This record gives sequence, C-alpha cells and structure tokens, in this order.
Amino acid sequence: MIRKGLGALGIGFGLWGLRLLLQALSLDALIRLPLWLGGAVLVDDFLLIPLTLAAGWLLTNWSTRPDHHRTVTTIRTTLLYCGLTTLIAIPLLIRQGKGVNPTVLSRDYLRDWLLLEATIVAVGVLVTVLQRRRLTFSRSRASSGDIGGR
Repeated sequence: MIRKGLGALGIGFGLWGLRLLLQALSLDALIRLPLWLGGAVLVDDFLLIPLTLAAGWLLTNWSTRPDHHRTVTTIRTTLLYCGLTTLIAIPLLIRQGKGVNPTVLSRDYLRDWLLLEATIVAVGVLVTVLQRRRLTFSRSRASSGDIGGR
C-alpha cells in the first residue's frame, strides 16, 4: 500500500513538472528540446563512448608492460579529474559570450578551464616522474646491497 502511494506521488510530481515545462517553454523551444537531447545522445554514443573505450584499451595494454602498473593509478586519477572538471565546466563554456548576464559570466571560462586542465595534467606528470625516480632509486640500492652480501 505504501509502495503504491509513493508510486502515485512520484507520477503526480512528474506530471506536475511536465505541466510546468510545457507552460514555461514556447512551441519552437519544445521542438528544439528533443533535437538537442537526441544530439546529446548521438554525441555520447558515437563520440564520447568510443573515445573512452579506446583510452581505456590503450591504458590497459600499456599497463601490462613491466613496471607500468605502478603509474596506472596516477594516470587514471588524472584522467578522472580532467573529465570531472570538464563535465562541470561545459555549461559555462557553452554560455560563454552569450551576454545574458555579464555579472555572472564575466570571466574568460575557456582560458580558466584550460589552465585548470593544464595544472591537473602537470601534477599527474609530476607524480608519475616522482614515482619512476623512487622506483629506480630503490632498485639501484637493492642491487648494490646484494653485491657485498654474497
């Protein structure tokens, strides 16, 4: 009984939201909305997903080589942060220059986003280099200690 009541309440809220949407949008906006959503699905299915799968395949094949598994976590984290910040920045980048409200969109978001991405990549490269040096240093100490011990 409670499940049916919550289901009916959810359907009611959905219909109320649909009514508010239909009242707020004009006819041409209602026609553009499905086209935009369809375009978003096409871009996701035919561009973003293949690029993500290719990057994952390349990273997996690269990480199977000797001693590359240590840097995979850093590369994955760098790619994750780049993806998340890009996802957050997309609405600001799209609205840039529209002039709707200059007090809200007064910054150069493209430049700021590129600087943020460059910083994330630079930190990822720095961590990778430090991990490589630490690995090389620990190997050289281990091999030099083995000579005198035998």
